[in-house]
Amino acid sequence: MMSQATYARLSTMMFLQFFVWGAWFVTLGTYLASLGFSGADIGLAYLTNNIGAIVAPLFVGMVADRFFASERITGVMHLFGAGVLYHVTTLDEAGPIITWLLVYNSAYMSTLALANSISFAQMTDPDTQFPKVRVWGTVGWIAAGLTISYVLAGGGNVEATNLPMTMAAAGSALLGLYCFTLPHTPPAGRGQPVSAGNLLGLDALALMKDRSFALFAASSLLICIPLAFYYSFANLYLNEIGMTEVAGKMTLGQMSEAGFLLLMPFFFRRLGVKWMLLVGMLAWVVRYVFFAWGSLDLVGLLYLGILLHGVCYDFFFVTGQIYVDGKASAEIRASAQGLIALLTYGAGMAIGTYVAGQVVDLFATADGHDWTTIWLIPAVFAAVIAALFAITFRDHSTTTTAGARS
Repeated sequence: MMSQATYARLSTMMFLQFFVWGAWFVTLGTYLASLGFSGADIGLAYLTNNIGAIVAPLFVGMVADRFFASERITGVMHLFGAGVLYHVTTLDEAGPIITWLLVYNSAYMSTLALANSISFAQMTDPDTQFPKVRVWGTVGWIAAGLTISYVLAGGGNVEATNLPMTMAAAGSALLGLYCFTLPHTPPAGRGQPVSAGNLLGLDALALMKDRSFALFAASSLLICIPLAFYYSFANLYLNEIGMTEVAGKMTLGQMSEAGFLLLMPFFFRRLGVKWMLLVGMLAWVVRYVFFAWGSLDLVGLLYLGILLHGVCYDFFFVTGQIYVDGKASAEIRASAQGLIALLTYGAGMAIGTYVAGQVVDLFATADGHDWTTIWLIPAVFAAVIAALFAITFRDHSTTTTAGARS
């Protein structure tokens, strides 16, 4: 049984981990636009996060897991990241900012896996204990958005300034120091051989012989292309049309995410994998339609689009993780999760971020952007992928993670 003291320490770590990410990531597009960045440049800046998601498994698997205690390397990475983020706040040109964001994200994205590793090492029943710790990460993201809108702003709008990123740098420094107080987690893979196949999840390619898994993997990659539009440009869009306190209001999406996460077992038993994934895909279509036709006069559509985040994220990404866990054998389970992460957060989001930047530039206008057209493009893309998935995917599994392991 994990002690309350350990639970509190791990929860604090998870809170700060996602507080840091939420503090700079949500408002980055708005800040860079204020510096005169084009949509393509903003897309490239967000692309560094996706590249970090690809590079991170290499760093964690080849270095951290074999040579350093997890809590120590995590602390070093966050202290290093604090310095990099602060340096970025002093820059105003696209090239240097994008370059340093790439350096930062390569370090930060590795700490996501390390935070999970530290948590799992202290748990006796990860299936039930980890969600209770991980939810504090969502709370941290919410806290970052609320702080930006209602504390830093002081009645004004700071989303187009470097203050959110400065706050992220301070949070990263605090987390870096805090990591050295966490329970000791020695490198589990010390002395073990490693291959590129292990690191990139290529050992799981055997699962592609299963038609349903192959369709799931292909659909996951393709659906992440339109998904990237939201992560890169939703904050800029809402600010540009005149909404105030946007970062704080966008945390409604994370509140929805936390609520639906608790409801996942209920829906999973009744809908099964196919319909959970399909509902998640269709939720993105509806969200983009709401954004396309929403405005300050129809602000309810904008709030509904934000609140759909719980369905959009949990029903697709979390269900996908559960599906992969159930399909993969114990020997390749980690590799399978790595492969899907590479396809979604890495390749899919990377392509989508680049495409989104080009589309935003294409529909720039004299007084802003043609957001209706911009949002309808990923809506149609997501609808086509959802339709193809509905027609071709035939796996009707309703197995939960716990059941898959039994």
